[in-house]
Amino acid sequence: MSAGNCWRNITMESNEIIVETKDLVKTYPGGIKAVQGINLKIMKGQIYGFLGPNGAGKSTTIKMLSTSIKPTSGTATILGYDIVKDSMNVRRVIGVVPQDLTTDEDLKGIENIEMVARFYDIPRKEARSKAEELLSLVDLSEFGNKYVSSYSGGMRKRLELVVGLVHSPQVLFLDEPTLGLDVQTRTKMWDYIRKIRDDLGVTIILTSHYLEEVDSLADLISIIDHGKIIVTGTSDELKSNLKGDIIQVEFSSEEDARKFGEYGNKIDVSYPHPNEARMKVKDADTELPDIMKYLVANEIKPLKLSVHRPSLDQVFLEYTGREIREEESGDVRRSELNMRRLRR
Repeated sequence: MSAGNCWRNITMESNEIIVETKDLVKTYPGGIKAVQGINLKIMKGQIYGFLGPNGAGKSTTIKMLSTSIKPTSGTATILGYDIVKDSMNVRRVIGVVPQDLTTDEDLKGIENIEMVARFYDIPRKEARSKAEELLSLVDLSEFGNKYVSSYSGGMRKRLELVVGLVHSPQVLFLDEPTLGLDVQTRTKMWDYIRKIRDDLGVTIILTSHYLEEVDSLADLISIIDHGKIIVTGTSDELKSNLKGDIIQVEFSSEEDARKFGEYGNKIDVSYPHPNEARMKVKDADTELPDIMKYLVANEIKPLKLSVHRPSLDQVFLEYTGREIREEESGDVRRSELNMRRLRR
């Protein structure tokens, strides 16, 4: 069976396990444990989202699943193929779209797709048909014969997206697929990602620093930290686990923050920063009047007060102890470089 016909020969049901790992471990030289016993199951047709701070192990997990690196121990299968013993078969059924741009600016859009098709020994006529089909899928048909150097950032990302589909993979890995794009273009990309899943039946594994992206796209989300999956669930399930609202208050001194934390009718309190308290209460609307009375009675003057309803951002903070926004700052330089390349 040629690669170009794989989509039309998928017979597995929607409850079929496509990706499964058992006690997957990756230890680097020096005893650095990047991944520590990850267990997961991903079903056919799911969009599965990985969230985690920098160095949490999500990229290492993806590299193992896509056969770029070998695990130290444990096992993983994709469509029944072992990622170590059957790595060649795994590569035939997966597609990988890295966050860095890989298409050749000096070639036309359709030429980029046909060039990759040759790597998979897809016949020329079939490759042209496949290229036209993929360009149509992401609304690039009229730009297929234009040089990639003339593409906008969003067009370039769309082309990157479908290049990973040339050989009709059944599993697609997307690493930060919208990094560097503006909000409007990013939202449009989400539509194309859903279209790939819905129209082609492709199972998608997504890593992203954009919480709203994972919240919008992923059917199931795993939060990874220190090489372990801390929690897995749907977005609604993860939010409901918080069981309360968050009142976040900034003060002029650490002493005031601690005094505020002594307020009695709370679920718990933490201190993200010395002068800042994060208090969980059952219901912010009913609790705020009493909190304000407590502040006045104890002569505590807040500089800033905000209320947060359960959100994926709050879930991330709850399980990792830090905000993913803080983690993004480490990627600012990389994002800026991607933006420059996208805007050429």
